[in-house]
Amino acid sequence: MKKSNFYAFISRMKYINRWGLMRSIKDENVSEHSLDVAVIAHALSIIQKRRLNMDVNPEKTALYAIYHDASEIFTGDLPTPVKYFNTVIKTAYKDVELAASRRLLKLLPEDFYEDYEPVLIPREQEKEIWKTIKAADKISAYIKCIEEEKSGNREFLQAKQTIYHEINSMDREDVKIFMDEFLQGYELTLDEME
Repeated sequence: MKKSNFYAFISRMKYINRWGLMRSIKDENVSEHSLDVAVIAHALSIIQKRRLNMDVNPEKTALYAIYHDASEIFTGDLPTPVKYFNTVIKTAYKDVELAASRRLLKLLPEDFYEDYEPVLIPREQEKEIWKTIKAADKISAYIKCIEEEKSGNREFLQAKQTIYHEINSMDREDVKIFMDEFLQGYELTLDEME
């Protein structure tokens, strides 16, 4: 049996730092971020299922979210202002991310491909899962801004406003419910939480 380095590469997500252009009080790596996004994406899916009567699979959404930035093992975390500077760069970077995801997939034994391909490479028929993950990703970024602001770091104030606007413009009922019911807790200290 051929040896595989897939999981060893996945474990290296902890070495890829995010927010490269920002001065952070607390560094955040892709591994930490991926867990946060998975938790939020799972919550959004539960909201969709329980409150909005949608036919969704929260566990599948959480699994996909765990791996949503896995391609950054090879690409690094390109800062958002660069990634979305114009359509040419955005399209080119999407191609780079896809190539990196395919490279990751090829690290697995062939009999694993069927299970991991949809996790690593978005498919059209699962676009709603990926939209939920994108929403969770934005909420996670917003929470990071809250945490930095709570620590006295003003560096994230503009990012916080921009991300909040992006979240609101998604016009998603699940996101509104999450923001209304769960976001306040991130503003509290440990002693203020129940």
